[in-house]
Amino acid sequence: MTYEVQEDRGLAVVLLKGDVDLSCSPDARKTILDCLNSSKNTLVSLSDVSYIDSSGIASLVEGYQLAKKENLEFGLVGVSEPAMNVLELARLDKVFPIYGSLEEFLEQDG
Repeated sequence: MTYEVQEDRGLAVVLLKGDVDLSCSPDARKTILDCLNSSKNTLVSLSDVSYIDSSGIASLVEGYQLAKKENLEFGLVGVSEPAMNVLELARLDKVFPIYGSLEEFLEQDG
């Protein structure tokens, strides 16, 4: 897995790429939580994720929970088919706000 954080209009966008599994999910978790701990609304892009396991999903859930606690926005953007399959299996596609693109998020946000 590789990752990058971009800022766009005060929003942190965490771009995850490759396999998000047990060996690298601690990095994903730290990156997501660091953004939220900096009081930034955060989106996680999963468009280039080829595989995600339960540890990767747990990192997303933890980010979502922290965002709710801190009254910040958190969502997933551009979810790849393999990642969406896992989210649907865990029924988390009904929990996470999911956007097709950054523009879609910004439009609904006003």
